[in-house]
Amino acid sequence: MKIFRIIALSSILVLALDSCKKEPGNQWKVEIKDTAEKVELTDISKQFYNQDIPLEQFKAKFPWFQGTVSDADFGKRRADVEEIKIYKEAAGKIDETKLQKELQDLFAHIKYYFPQFKNPKVYLFSSALQMVQDPIFYDSKGNLLFIDITGFMGDGNANYKGLELYFQKSMNPQNMVPKVSQIFAENIVTEDPDHQKFIDKVILNGKIMILQDAFLPETPDYLKMNYTKKQYDWAVSNESNIWNYFVESNLIFGDDPRLVERFISPGPFSKFYTEIDNESSPQIGIFTGWQICKAYFRQKPETKLVDFLKFDGTKIFNEAVYKPKKP
Repeated sequence: MKIFRIIALSSILVLALDSCKKEPGNQWKVEIKDTAEKVELTDISKQFYNQDIPLEQFKAKFPWFQGTVSDADFGKRRADVEEIKIYKEAAGKIDETKLQKELQDLFAHIKYYFPQFKNPKVYLFSSALQMVQDPIFYDSKGNLLFIDITGFMGDGNANYKGLELYFQKSMNPQNMVPKVSQIFAENIVTEDPDHQKFIDKVILNGKIMILQDAFLPETPDYLKMNYTKKQYDWAVSNESNIWNYFVESNLIFGDDPRLVERFISPGPFSKFYTEIDNESSPQIGIFTGWQICKAYFRQKPETKLVDFLKFDGTKIFNEAVYKPKKP
């Protein structure tokens, strides 16, 4: 007998309708009285490919952009027809006004919980598809945020031919801000080298997802997980079965490092080693950790976010009293 039930079409429709409803009493929907300072977007590649701007002038303005590329090759790239074509296509998919507003809202929420936060300088650029799997980079020392716009050209884009399909599912324009938020969340949450059991890894990632909730209270949950809507619905529908599998397989307090690869690392699906694998959603351990952390806040809604992040995984797990609803 399958451990996971097969989702009927009617169930999918119900889930789709439910997911559109606003969660009652969502504690992360707060009033931001002090809006963040205006976010300025600088499109580096727009200037790089502009032949009217002398190369030396460009290099003086962005001295770190050239990296180890020779002057000769750097100059040739400015006139590369294919690179320019890719850049223009990627730029055409980005609504900079909308992006500016969304980033400003994101930064305002981060600052609400972490008053010491300062808006980073935001740079858009084209890597000509060289960095599409990791399109967001944050330089904490310089407080610089770099966004490779070629990493958000859309699932199935012809330029992504040969790239694993599971990567492409979160390479849409609407994935950009959630991925930026994730980068900042990952910089805030710290891992304890003395706590390396599966439950610690699961809740570590659950903390990151709670920060996603706090930073992006109006964003659909599936985008926070880098899921498609279908993948998110599968995870929600099978939440109880997933947990039962972890418990019955004695994985919760296990310390096998392969559990990270099976249930937390990116991939096309999670690895239960059952007939359901190909149908499952990837990184299901992160989803489970998120639900445990949500359960903790339902039990202790008065907990301050900064205090919660300091708690170890075992404490959160024990006090969450996590009991997923049966399907």
